Amino acid sequence: MREEHYKWYSPHLGRDFEMLVFGEEGYPLILFPTSMGRHYEHRERGLINALQWFVDQQLIKIYCPDSIDTHSWYNIHIPPAERALNHSRYDNLLRHEILERVSADTGVERIAVAGCSFGGYHAANFAFRYPERVSYLFSLSGIFDVKFRLDGHYDDNVYYHNPMDYMRDNPHEALWRMGIILSVAGSDVSRGQNEQMSGILTGKGISHWLDIRHNMSHTWASWQDLLPYYLSLIK
Repeated sequence: MREEHYKWYSPHLGRDFEMLVFGEEGYPLILFPTSMGRHYEHRERGLINALQWFVDQQLIKIYCPDSIDTHSWYNIHIPPAERALNHSRYDNLLRHEILERVSADTGVERIAVAGCSFGGYHAANFAFRYPERVSYLFSLSGIFDVKFRLDGHYDDNVYYHNPMDYMRDNPHEALWRMGIILSVAGSDVSRGQNEQMSGILTGKGISHWLDIRHNMSHTWASWQDLLPYYLSLIK
């Protein structure tokens, strides 16, 4: 399986940024790391191996960017407003640096995004903000409300990066053309948020699948079983 490492200076972050890419051809998938995870996390945790068949068959090309959670939502040493602002900068990097690279590499305009745990938040936030550029969203054990990381602070950056809030008022027509899977274990701490988000989508008439797995858990082993199945549904 071809593996490429990229490192470049990001003007949106004002520092270097890293990403791993797996495969040569195939439908592009941006796979976000879990809380405070790095670009190599999915390789080390076995998720890339679980997806290797898709890569070897040139069905999927996987892009694994760094997170900057330690500088944004999870940085308790800076004011909450700065945490949200730093995430907004990360969002600009994703939209203007990574997405454009992915589309240039593959010639695909509407891509797939996925993530597990807090990576599910990143995938959903990106998909819901830019549905004209995302055709499939796979969120596994994700959350959709980041206000618990902000000590009561609230501003526009929080609102526009908090899917549980802005999705109620999101009118983008491409949302109704997106394949959406919200996957969560029956006993998962994030089950309530997945049910809430499913309720918001249902209220808007947006087709999706809330897949509650009572035999699974909030673990890498569960995600290694489930994500290959979800990717097999891409048409």
